[in-house]
Amino acid sequence: MSRIFVQSSLSISIAFIVMTGSAAHATNGYFSSGYGIKNDAVAGVGAALPQDALTIAVNPAGLTEVGHQLNIGLDIFAPERSASIQGNAFGPNTEFNGDRTKLFYIPNVGYSHPIDPDATLGVAVYGNGGMNTDYATNPYSRFGATGKSGVNLEQLFVSPAAAWKINEHNSVGLAVNLVYQSFKAKGIGAFSAFSQDPRHVSDNGEDTSYGAGLRLGWIGKINDYVSVGASWQTKTRMSKFDKYAGLFADSGRFDIPENYTVGFAVKPLDTLTVGFDWQRILYHDVAAVGNPFSALLQGQPLGAKTGAGFGWKDIDVYKLGAVWQATSQLTLRGGFSINQQPVPSSETFLNILAPGVVKKHLTVGASWAINPANEISASYIHAFDEKVHGSNSIPAGFPPGGFGGGNADLELQENVYGLAWSHKF
Repeated sequence: MSRIFVQSSLSISIAFIVMTGSAAHATNGYFSSGYGIKNDAVAGVGAALPQDALTIAVNPAGLTEVGHQLNIGLDIFAPERSASIQGNAFGPNTEFNGDRTKLFYIPNVGYSHPIDPDATLGVAVYGNGGMNTDYATNPYSRFGATGKSGVNLEQLFVSPAAAWKINEHNSVGLAVNLVYQSFKAKGIGAFSAFSQDPRHVSDNGEDTSYGAGLRLGWIGKINDYVSVGASWQTKTRMSKFDKYAGLFADSGRFDIPENYTVGFAVKPLDTLTVGFDWQRILYHDVAAVGNPFSALLQGQPLGAKTGAGFGWKDIDVYKLGAVWQATSQLTLRGGFSINQQPVPSSETFLNILAPGVVKKHLTVGASWAINPANEISASYIHAFDEKVHGSNSIPAGFPPGGFGGGNADLELQENVYGLAWSHKF
């Protein structure tokens, strides 16, 4: 049995990696708002509401609740991102469209296999998140940059997991997150003069990075109608992006932030489950993401341990979702989430490259049971249009003391369309 499990896990992991074209699924900052099509449809609620094997990505303890199944899904991610520069001494007020790359295809795979009445093994392979911009007109050309500009960050998680029922009411789970990420930047050579390693800031092609971390989870059933759950993901220390050692703080290190989730699920009716999650993402603790841009003008060059970053703040995410068993074959889902703004108004200048500013998400979805073993699910996420207007965001003065003043404004909205097939063994 274990040999079959290992072979199945390896096969679906390889299939995912071959299929993956991008992992830029940025909604809660740059983290995905949901993992798997069913979880997408309830706005990412999952601490106490496991629905399939992709529960590993939210709370691995949920594996004890989902049985023996295989889930294969695909999200089509369609962001609309733009920026503008206003009141700058080096050029006129200008708007910039970052949508040269319009669609991203993001597969996800999950597999769960009970090995005895109390223990379940599983694996999930998914895009944790990412960020992408692709500007035909370079927003930084007025500062000396050339060519088209943008960045692309992709994060792939392969997460083998195990979960145990420690008694009738409590389950615990552990996932090992094996992480691969890639990054490339183009058209931002104007910042090379501000770097401790000018040759490794821009236009060096794709670079890759690897790391590993853990996610721990617990689910407790208070009674037949109420469950509670919690999970914690460690900060994932990644190897450095050597080709971009002069861009990211600490010589190219781009770690994945610690985060944790607490939630509950209630069943007011036999056919209806309502869940709520609170998630905390510690973006500010990752130097490349959290260090302020102002460090650049305080004697800390790009690439230094305390060098400039994107200035993101830690955020809280609040998620509400519901699952309704409308008929024996049809299940309907819906959800809403809201998160704090990770990008301060003072940090919009560099975040032209990474305008992860959306805050509100509305989700819907459905599943249709073709037969007792096979099911098709669909989901839709709309992240409402959000703008962040810069405030003293472009340093006044002339290089190396400034960039001509004024402000950068950011705008983003997103749509995500998902489809999945599930097979229960």
